[in-house]
Amino acid sequence: MSKMNTQISRRLILKGLAGAAALSQVGFSFTQNAAAASVPAKGGVMTILPGWEPPMLVSLSSPSSLPLSGKVTEGLLQFDLEMKPQAQLATEWTVSDDTLTYTFKLRQGVKWHDGADFTAADVIFSLGTLKKSHPRGRTTFAHVESMEAPDDHTVVLKLAKPTLFLLTALSAAESPIVPKHIYDGSDPATNPANIAPIGTGPFVFKEWVRGSHVVYERNPNYWDAGKPYLDGIVARFIPDQAARSVGFETGELDAGFRTPVALNDVERLEDITTLAFEANGYQYSPPNNVCLEFNLDVEKFKDIRVRQAIAHTINRDAICKIVFFGKAVPSHSPVVPGLKAFHNSKPSPYPVDIDKANALLDEAGFPRGADGKRFAVTLDYPSEDTTRRLAEYMRATLSRIGIEVTARGQDLGSIAKRVYTDRDFEMQLASLSPLFDPQVGVQRTYWSKNFIKGVPYSNATHYANPEVDALLEGAAVEASPEKRIEMWMKIQDLVMHDIPTINLVMPVWETIHTTRSHGMADTASGFEGTFASAYIAA
Repeated sequence: MSKMNTQISRRLILKGLAGAAALSQVGFSFTQNAAAASVPAKGGVMTILPGWEPPMLVSLSSPSSLPLSGKVTEGLLQFDLEMKPQAQLATEWTVSDDTLTYTFKLRQGVKWHDGADFTAADVIFSLGTLKKSHPRGRTTFAHVESMEAPDDHTVVLKLAKPTLFLLTALSAAESPIVPKHIYDGSDPATNPANIAPIGTGPFVFKEWVRGSHVVYERNPNYWDAGKPYLDGIVARFIPDQAARSVGFETGELDAGFRTPVALNDVERLEDITTLAFEANGYQYSPPNNVCLEFNLDVEKFKDIRVRQAIAHTINRDAICKIVFFGKAVPSHSPVVPGLKAFHNSKPSPYPVDIDKANALLDEAGFPRGADGKRFAVTLDYPSEDTTRRLAEYMRATLSRIGIEVTARGQDLGSIAKRVYTDRDFEMQLASLSPLFDPQVGVQRTYWSKNFIKGVPYSNATHYANPEVDALLEGAAVEASPEKRIEMWMKIQDLVMHDIPTINLVMPVWETIHTTRSHGMADTASGFEGTFASAYIAA
């Protein structure tokens, strides 16, 4: 075994990817859950707030299902708070010296919720489907050239080229294992099991009342004896953030994902002794990059001078203070500060400069009219309090350079269809997950080959730069971690110049929960995990 390959395998098997849990470097403090040493109580129903209602409940082709998918459908691995891999549906795993062969021994005796046996065929089918239809899976599994099952409980993946981040991608929410006998022969995006999932996980789907809630019941045949501790979970969908705050104050809600209340309520809620704020559970997927995306198929936005002009109006410090009440940090790069090893900390090439912005628009052929306006544009955004304030900020700041903005708020399902399927948008505010490695979380946004109509959270802008493509594809198979980082720094330099997307800020995320609710943040995936260890204290 070569020294390089020894180091790579050690990273993959023991440590995960460098930088994946580096949030503490940007002002986050992860503390162990105070209840870690308590004895879990059995029984009770936990009411959770995922933050939004997804279009489906399985993340096989819809990343917006992340907070719920893992409750029913599991992954091959899970990850502890140090991002070290732990057994889930796989009990053992090895990586060859050349990092091109991955072998997984699967857990035996596991049943699907409909009683069928879980086997290697399910794993091979699921990973193949993710490679084909998942916006991030296309990158993760791009170099998997074959998958074999020597027996019902062994899976062997053979890669054409190294993929340093593959092992870390095998969590429940990111790479769900679904039943082949349910999905085979169907369109994975429209299979009825997406809205009434069947999995191997600790909870069994019972009902989904659209606009209201999803109910899960305890799986009495779960492979991890004695778990889950809860009798069930109710996931509530509450669009109004004021009502969410009331739900936490009254105890109606037990736990909420990604600080799901109005940010101006946080300080007041922090003073309530029956509530706690937990920063753990976001190591696997650091906070998103909140950004402004252009539709580069719209004529005016094909002109980089128009995009540059808009960039010159953006004051990220003001956005952090005014829109996020201080619960965010500036993030001008495609890779958020939370992924410290990969983050390009160079300043934006477009500092705040209103005079320069006006000059660029004049030069681009958009003079002010008699009313002072140059042109009108529609800005789409997901309907919730923070993005509404951000849309209002964008409308006010762009009016300074003669651009009239009409802000159009919609639910996530509607905006995903408008942007990714119908292509009926000009600009949108988006919140894009970086995940544990930029190859998985960031590449999809800027890789020209990931412009696929109908696939959500892919290349919404229709950005295409051959040099960026070459660097992205090279970094994906680079065996040297140091060289990968160098390539990603160059990628960010190019994208920050081209600005198909103006990256704005990285929010500060915490899980809000009652002090009697525990076990939601004991893994790196936290709220996106299975909740098999979650419980309500007596």
